[in-house]
Amino acid sequence: MTKKRKRQRWHLASLLTLDTVNNYLDRMTLPVAIIAIHESFPVSDSQYFLISAIFLLAYAVMYAGGGRLMDKLGTYWGFLIINVFWGLSVISTGFVNSFVGLAVARFMLGLGEGGGFPGASKAVAEWFPAKERSSAFGLFNTGSSIGSVLAVPLFAVIMVQFGWRWVFFVSGSLGFFWVAYWMYFYRNNERGSRWGDRLPEHNRRVTEQEVEYIKKAQTAEALSDSTGSIQPIRWLAFFKERELIGLIIAKFLTDGVWYFYIFMTPKYLFDVHGFDTREIAYYGWIPFAAAACGSLMGGALSSKLIKKGKSINASRKITLAMAVLFLPISAFVVSAPTGLAIVFISAAYLGHQFWNVIVQALPTDLYPRFKVGSVAGIIGCAGALGGFTFFLIADWVLASLGGGYGPIFITLSLMHPVSFLIILVMIPQIRRIEA
Repeated sequence: MTKKRKRQRWHLASLLTLDTVNNYLDRMTLPVAIIAIHESFPVSDSQYFLISAIFLLAYAVMYAGGGRLMDKLGTYWGFLIINVFWGLSVISTGFVNSFVGLAVARFMLGLGEGGGFPGASKAVAEWFPAKERSSAFGLFNTGSSIGSVLAVPLFAVIMVQFGWRWVFFVSGSLGFFWVAYWMYFYRNNERGSRWGDRLPEHNRRVTEQEVEYIKKAQTAEALSDSTGSIQPIRWLAFFKERELIGLIIAKFLTDGVWYFYIFMTPKYLFDVHGFDTREIAYYGWIPFAAAACGSLMGGALSSKLIKKGKSINASRKITLAMAVLFLPISAFVVSAPTGLAIVFISAAYLGHQFWNVIVQALPTDLYPRFKVGSVAGIIGCAGALGGFTFFLIADWVLASLGGGYGPIFITLSLMHPVSFLIILVMIPQIRRIEA
């Protein structure tokens, strides 16, 4: 007889956190290794910007497609397939010998990683009531920061000891350990109403009390799929809703900020402040540690406000407003000495993840769970396209100004305040959207 465990939903959230750690370890391989790759074959600044843009373009396409894939296959099989695919993509990067090979490998990685966050959003919608979702998002979102914190010193040591190619071999291989544990977690599942379903009520380890707790909360939210019925998903119908348009615009603007920071911070420290590989390993983890704090703080604050009696609408928007306060400080990065520049960059990292936890939770607040994967995919696609667009603009600005980062950091500082105003206008009330 299978032994049941209490609070199995938090076990799932921990597993999603590990997947996000793996996601960002793999994503950070190139930003950390690019300095050493120059010794094997040349990659110009414009080519590096283009590779980053190509990754984000593939990521955007698969973010939307990955969300739909999750809704079609179910969370279990969707996660399994994309993790295997992106692990192989990372390993293949270790064999490239040219700019073209590097670009192709990163494009494939973008396709693989694109399904990760919409899948996590769908899993949280399936396993958590609304009052706990922001905490669950905060927990697994810290994986992005943990993975990045680990990546900088770990990859630096690997490069020094074994060369840059082993960064990709080691990082890509780690993902297969996660796949094995994912299969272990679901080994006691019964077949659901569809072949891809792996819902709490199908898991033999989940207690009857936890299933009842989850289903009761979801019923109270008036989920249209609370009885398990699935309605057809029409993508064009989504774009008639002002709430989704608001999320798309906000995600487009603010994710461009995040992608620029995570891909360019090591290179910025290398180009402007003269850091070498060892110095980047020594200091480069600090902003990502701040981002981890932001994820936990944002998720915990919103959940605490709900438990104290605030509405979902009020708790989410109060948290977003507090997150916005951290971002304008990034305008002073360029004029600051090295120590303060890292502090200002860290404040931006913290503020964005404080913000992003809530934005990721909003699709689960607004839509029933069988639509969450598709909606999260659409807004995630918009975010990746924002990063793609920002990289092309930043490349042009740097080329035109001869390496001047000032206008870029000023622009970065404004995106979150503008996006917050857009959310206030486009989503006056955060509540379930009726079909």
